[in-house]
This record gives sequence, C-alpha cells and structure tokens, in this order.
Amino acid sequence: MESPFKADVVKGKVALITGGGSGIGFEISTQFGKHGASIAIMGRRKQVLDSAVSALRSLGIQAVGLEGDVRKHEDAKRVVESTFQHFGRLDILVNGAAGNFLVSAEDLSPNGFRTVMDIDAVGTFTMCYEALKYLKKGGPGRRSSGGGTILNISATLHYTASWYQVHVSAAKAAIDATTRNLALEWGADYDIRVNGIAPGPIDDTPGMSKLAPSEINSKARDYMPLYKLGDKWDIAMAALYLASDAGKFINGTVIIADGGLWLSRPRHLPKDAVKQLSRSVEKRSRDAPVGVPRSKL
Repeated sequence: MESPFKADVVKGKVALITGGGSGIGFEISTQFGKHGASIAIMGRRKQVLDSAVSALRSLGIQAVGLEGDVRKHEDAKRVVESTFQHFGRLDILVNGAAGNFLVSAEDLSPNGFRTVMDIDAVGTFTMCYEALKYLKKGGPGRRSSGGGTILNISATLHYTASWYQVHVSAAKAAIDATTRNLALEWGADYDIRVNGIAPGPIDDTPGMSKLAPSEINSKARDYMPLYKLGDKWDIAMAALYLASDAGKFINGTVIIADGGLWLSRPRHLPKDAVKQLSRSVEKRSRDAPVGVPRSKL
C-alpha cells in the first residue's frame, strides 16, 4: 500500500532495529528506510542479516547488518556503539527481537520461561540501557535541543489471558511496564520519548506461523471486529507515526494495532437471531403478571 506519510518524514535519522531482518521488524526497517532514515539491523543469524541488508540497499536505503544477541550485554553494547561509529548518530531504537512458541504451562520448563523473558523483556531493557548515551539530549552526535525515540514491540496477550502463552504474556507485560517507566524517567530527564506497539495477529510473519500454524483451524477471523488479519505494513505505519514528528507529543503510550481483537469475544448467538430473541424476551416480560411487593417486616 502507498504510505500516507511524506517520503522525508524521518530523513536524516538513524534507526537501530533489533529483529529487523525478518517479519514485522524487516517491514519497519523498510518503511523507515523508504522515508529517509539510515538503518542498522541487529540479529543473531548472519544469513538473514545479509539478505535483509541486500534487499534494503536494492531500494536505495543506507543499511548495515550487525550480528548480536540481545540476551548478551556485551553484544548489545557493541552493536549500539557500532551503529554510532558507522552513521555518526543514533535517533531511533526499535526493540523488535522476540521469542515465542506454543506450550501449556505444565509443559513449560523454567528454563524455557526464562529464555523468552531474557529475549523479550531483559533484552529490551538492555538495548535501551546501552542506547541511552546516544539518545539522550546532548548525547554524542546529538544537539542539546532534543532527545531520540525508543519503540518497544510487545503484544496484547497479557491484557486478559492467552492459552499456552504464559511465558510470552509475562514477557510482554514486562515490556509494556518498561515502556511506561522509561517514558516517565527518561522523558523528564533526557527528553527521550518511549512508546510501544502491541500488534495483534499479523499475516505472513514467523510469529503467526508458530502460533497459528496450518495444522490449527483458527477462528480468529470469525469474530475479529475488522474480520481480517493485520499486515506488517500496518505495524510499520504505526512505528513511523511514533518515530516521526507527527508523534512528538506522544510518550509512554502503547498503540494497540490488532483490529480490535483484544476487545472481542466469539459470537454465542448469530446476528440475525438477536432481534428475534430480543422480541421474544420483551414479550414474555410484558405478559408476565405483576405481583404486589410484600414487606419482609
């Protein structure tokens, strides 16, 4: 789809995107690049990084791939510093690296729980911690007039509860809490805006292939308010809004981009039966004899 934003809306900015080599992260990398930003992608798999960087450069986007694991503090520090050394500044950090798999709580080992927490929650904070030096107002490569932006990608799983996702729900809840707390502290102290995006089911992503594989007959489309899965483009546009001057007064907010799914429930009654049932209930209510209230005294 054609972007509603001007082509230069993030021109001159440098964005570091963890998990930016595939899925939603790659779409954010692409759209940021198409709108003028230089891109650094962090990931664990060199082949994925090389392919993503090649694709971005074919579009005329300045891009570099940096190998690293967000669970390792030394990797986070090295990648952030390498981004600054390569581009001379850092304006936007997008924390998109994530781990996920379906598993019932009793079959989930503490180590499996910890792994997802380390990637999603601890990894997000670690990247923020290392990027602070370069994002804060007056930091290296920055003017004293303003700070940078952090975007943390979470989910809506923890808003209620989700089957077989206790590990991910806990991790995403921690990410949202981190977003709000950093927005408070770093917004006040360093003029850094910290926001989040909570995607719902997004089509053609590694996450959907794990959470709704072809073996499972998902009924999500039957009761989603917008009756469709989202596109990676939808999340990238939300990220672009938050990272650009269009969102300059947005801080500490998590944008839910799920078509309203988190609000929805399965229909227990077909729509065409509601009117008939309502009339029947009303008639029964009107026809019922009116009793005289009696005091218990």
